[in-house]
Amino acid sequence: MGKGKSLLLGFVIGGVVSASATLLSAPKSGEQLRHQAKSSGTRFKHTLENLKGEGKELTDQIARTSKEGATLLKDLSADVKTSIESWRNTIEPHQRNIQKHLQEIEKSLKELEDKAKEE
Repeated sequence: MGKGKSLLLGFVIGGVVSASATLLSAPKSGEQLRHQAKSSGTRFKHTLENLKGEGKELTDQIARTSKEGATLLKDLSADVKTSIESWRNTIEPHQRNIQKHLQEIEKSLKELEDKAKEE
């Protein structure tokens, strides 16, 4: 939020400097100058109100987006967990069969080695 405060402070300082420069360099009469200053002040006030409203809207939008993102991540996490469990359940019987076949192959190799030693 530091950047937002810096931006607002920059607008305020810029407005004051601009108003001062206008007052010092204006070739108009006092009444015209006061009217122009009042008009500039009113525009500046409206600009600040618009910025404040847009900032609040942006904050609300960010909050909504964060909530939606958290919900989506939670759902995605649950889906991934379910998929992994399903994959494990699908693979497990095949894994046991492969281990059984490997044991049979190891047994056959051992028998062949024993026969080769006897000969």
